[in-house]
Amino acid sequence: MVLRWLMIISVFAGLAGCEGAKAPADSERAPVAEQVENTEPAATAEDPVVKPFTVDLSYHTLDNGLKVILSEDDTAPVVTVAVYYNIGFRIEPRDRTGFAHLFEHMMFQGSENLGKMEFIKLVQANGGILNGSTRYDFTNYFEIVPAHKLETMLWAEADRMRGLSITDENLANQQGVVKNEVKVNVLNQPYGGFPWLWMPQYANENWYNSHNFYGDLEDLDAASLNDVAVFFSQYYAPDNAAIAIVGDFDSAEALEMVKQYFSDIPASPEPVTLPDITEPRQEAEKKVSREDPLATRPGFAFAYHVPERLTPEWYAMGLIDQILLQGNDSMLHQALVKSAGMTDGVSGGINALLGNMLNYKGPMLWTGSFIHDAGVSREDILEVFDGVIGELKAAPVDQATLDRAIVKWRSAYYDQINNFFGFGRADLLASLALFDDKPALVNDFEKGIMAVTPELIQKTAREYLRPTNRTTLVLEAGAAEQEQNNG
Repeated sequence: MVLRWLMIISVFAGLAGCEGAKAPADSERAPVAEQVENTEPAATAEDPVVKPFTVDLSYHTLDNGLKVILSEDDTAPVVTVAVYYNIGFRIEPRDRTGFAHLFEHMMFQGSENLGKMEFIKLVQANGGILNGSTRYDFTNYFEIVPAHKLETMLWAEADRMRGLSITDENLANQQGVVKNEVKVNVLNQPYGGFPWLWMPQYANENWYNSHNFYGDLEDLDAASLNDVAVFFSQYYAPDNAAIAIVGDFDSAEALEMVKQYFSDIPASPEPVTLPDITEPRQEAEKKVSREDPLATRPGFAFAYHVPERLTPEWYAMGLIDQILLQGNDSMLHQALVKSAGMTDGVSGGINALLGNMLNYKGPMLWTGSFIHDAGVSREDILEVFDGVIGELKAAPVDQATLDRAIVKWRSAYYDQINNFFGFGRADLLASLALFDDKPALVNDFEKGIMAVTPELIQKTAREYLRPTNRTTLVLEAGAAEQEQNNG
């Protein structure tokens, strides 16, 4: 399954050349470029502070609007090519739930020079791997190949951006594939939608953030060929996309390749107008129960709306996540697992299971969940839970706790940057180019984290971890009840 496979590899714990495209005209205007250099002073014997890790990159925008981010890394003779489109499931059309995900599948069904499934075969035949996913704010496609196959991948990605094969046969085929995916991974799977698919539907109010983004079966059936054509024209144009290249290559040569294969692809007829995805302030606690007919043990999940992205409180929330939820030393693990013995583990995070706290744009939830034995009530869990949360609200954390959280966050961040042969770095760079037109923000995250104080932790906890900002979901174990009745 395309969506869930990529979820797994990108979770943030804590957190031979081909022909077919014309060369650009000689009159092409030089692209806008931003070169990001390391300007941090080196550490000295008198100042032993360790310099933050810096991602070296260059940033360019072609005349047709395509954003290009290049980041060299000769650690291994491989390159990652990641193409991101500014269309995620939270902004898909009404009455077409799951359409963004459906279209992700359509992109593998053939283009002008590559027939059905030939894109996949091309990558694999050249010793590479590939995949794609649909997330809240983008849809992405990536390939990881030997470095000398970079041009091949650029040609192939440009070929399907230039013209997708949109046919009744391809649409019908992928409608069936996606519907089967929903059935296998959610409807016929115990805990299939818990809590990653269900919680956003309960915790959010705005339809764009709260609909079934995997897709209702009726909506998937209703998708027409015209819907696909319009969707492709609107969202899969170069001015709505970013391409990040990470690995062993020469930036000047790579940029010329990108210009050769992508610069003649026309921009969309009209700029994409994104819908309003803001969420109202939650003023009352939500308590929801849902039966899972296949679950053998009950589950519990919680969600809080998090501060606006890139604000001081958002950085503080990232450290609160480390303090409360990430690792066996976290306060919730100690309270729920070690002390109360309610479960054998609790997991979650900001943008949990669909990315990390750094690769989304709009409103987001901090969520956590666990499976537990029967007989443990929501009230029992919340008594322990509120006791832990209360500690953060009552007084600023001690410096040792804050320092440990910072170390954990930075460790997870470095893991993300180096994840999966450069994909983690490409993911962040492409996301920041799409969301902020500034991939160099990747070098500001640590500064934001390091600026968090114990007092800011307390202030953020008081505002964002209040019960009136919380949604709790109790998962009732239908299979256990059925077994008991049969017995």
